[in-house]
Amino acid sequence: MDQGRDITLHQRIVNDIEGRIVSGEWPPGHRIPFELELTKEYDCSRMTVNKALTQLAKAGLIERRKKSGSFVTQPQAQSAVLEIHDIAAEVKSLNLAYAFSVARRARRKADADDNRRLELQPGSSVVEVVCIHLAGGRPFCLEERLISLATVPEAEEADFSTVPPGSWLINQIPWSSAEHRIHAVPAGSEAAALLDIARNTACLVVERRTWSNVGPVTHVRFTYPGDKHALVARFTPAS
Repeated sequence: MDQGRDITLHQRIVNDIEGRIVSGEWPPGHRIPFELELTKEYDCSRMTVNKALTQLAKAGLIERRKKSGSFVTQPQAQSAVLEIHDIAAEVKSLNLAYAFSVARRARRKADADDNRRLELQPGSSVVEVVCIHLAGGRPFCLEERLISLATVPEAEEADFSTVPPGSWLINQIPWSSAEHRIHAVPAGSEAAALLDIARNTACLVVERRTWSNVGPVTHVRFTYPGDKHALVARFTPAS
């Protein structure tokens, strides 16, 4: 086989596999054909196939596992630390279909933990909403949210079945300040079940509180499997 043809085939293999991944034909978790299968398909050397798969792995499109083969990776989303980010937009930026479902919704009297998280007065009431956000049909993020009914009384009648609570709140009431807290935790039993991951899997948690001019609006905890999300921040030198 001449060197020029080898280079052409190498790039063709890269382009073909990348195209199938980006188009969604090969979704996250899909097993790439084994090297021997690809050598037969493209009538080329195993070295050419190996170079192509190595390039795709370096680009983060596939994951190579010893004795198991190569698999399409779950794209990693990024969100800005100082922004109120929209999960639907995060998912769509990965070229994956977005959906969500409400796992639990309840109106109740705030307990001591709720009062601490939302800085509420004793005797206050909250709406609790637990949602699962999906990317390409797979669990992407667990959302656990408290909404203060003293500040947002309209939340008592909202069922959030068609609009995620975060989007609903942005359209309902303007926020004037926010606080982010970011930390890593092992997945507990409920989070693991809802995210379809093993218990104690490392997860990234983003907690956020927002206030309006009236009072505290919401406290939300977003839990992402640790290998599926990254946080970024842009800043300038202090003057």
